[in-house]
Amino acid sequence: MKIAMVGSGYVGLVSGACFADFGHDVVCIDKDQSKIDRLHEGVMPIYEPGLDALVESNVKAGRLSFTTSLAEGIKGAAAVFIAVGTPSRRGDGHADLSFVYAVAREVGESLANDAVIVTKSTVPVGTGDEVERIIRDTGTAQKFSVVSNPEFLREGAAIGDFKRPDRIVIGAEDEFGREVMREVYRPLFLNESPILFTSRRSSELIKYAANAFLATKITFINEMADLCEKVGANVQDVSRGIGMDNRIGSKFLHAGPGYGGSCFPKDTLALLKTAEDYDSPTRIVEAVVKTNESRKRAMGRKVLDALGGADKARGKKAALLGLTFKPNTDDMRDSPSIAIAQTLTDAGVEVSAYDPEGMEQARPLMPHVTMCDDPYSAIAGAEAIAIVTEWDAFRALDLMRVKELASAPVLVDLRNIYSPEDVRAAGFIYASIGRN
Repeated sequence: MKIAMVGSGYVGLVSGACFADFGHDVVCIDKDQSKIDRLHEGVMPIYEPGLDALVESNVKAGRLSFTTSLAEGIKGAAAVFIAVGTPSRRGDGHADLSFVYAVAREVGESLANDAVIVTKSTVPVGTGDEVERIIRDTGTAQKFSVVSNPEFLREGAAIGDFKRPDRIVIGAEDEFGREVMREVYRPLFLNESPILFTSRRSSELIKYAANAFLATKITFINEMADLCEKVGANVQDVSRGIGMDNRIGSKFLHAGPGYGGSCFPKDTLALLKTAEDYDSPTRIVEAVVKTNESRKRAMGRKVLDALGGADKARGKKAALLGLTFKPNTDDMRDSPSIAIAQTLTDAGVEVSAYDPEGMEQARPLMPHVTMCDDPYSAIAGAEAIAIVTEWDAFRALDLMRVKELASAPVLVDLRNIYSPEDVRAAGFIYASIGRN
């Protein structure tokens, strides 16, 4: 089957490469000529483990190609996926659907055969209805169906998530759409990956509801971590204790500096705006969004405390290890490190930092932060060292070397990756999240 993937960013490129690996003929389409040129040269626009090798093998096999021409790319495609960005709209926080609607209009004007139009982008409830209207208004004579097929890919583990999904959600309003989507996902269906067929609007809401629930779990355990610090409990024990309950589950119960990335911040905000539009307020999600934003600055103050307090921090140096919102990605969107660095620089602290993959993206967001070539260069002369992202490279630091390089042996572990006993035994002052 021929599949067209409109948008060659994170979702589109990963999905397109995986579909090609299943044996489909896939064309990835993007208006950005420089991106397409780099893809032809084998240069990935994003960092995702294993993606470069997956793209290379399928390009060589002739199953994956790239173009800037939408009309050429969708010609003969049985399924046309829309996988363009839906960032938060300036001014009101709604999802900006201008890219989705522009693609829908161009698809309608270019459609030369019957096809299913699949919304892969994360979109609010009712978007599929508008996409269908836009395509119909172009006057196309071709038979088409508009389907919702949300993605559930974790950055850093996206290929595995696509090939071994918990579930595949397909929102279709007619049998034509369902039939084509069964064929698209047939390789996964043979592997017994569960496929859930729903209405289009239910599918659209499932994506937002899932992300909001996960964001709620993260925010909940972060608040429990704060309480643990006050009462002398250990948040890791609390997390294990509640996570062993099958009704709750252990995932997303790791205390830290708050959630960030491309999905949770914008999706929780978009869900709030959708709920407001339908006069159905979501107070829990509203509290989650507010609490998470406050937490990021609070983590900056935690580092200031390690420097002796905000009134004594001016002129001192802090090192940030990890800048991306999570490991195994170069994504800096809404990363807690941005607010932490800003809190420190606002207090007059000199900040150095190192991240294995994210420094190029971080530089324009942190103009007052000195980017270093390795963790030890960042640590040199620092009076407080903060682990912000739990990259594997930071799990086995040479603590004796760190102690020699730093001006003061103060380690602020915002990801709880070290044992307090081990760090203190090495002569450090140690602060963590929800542990004493």
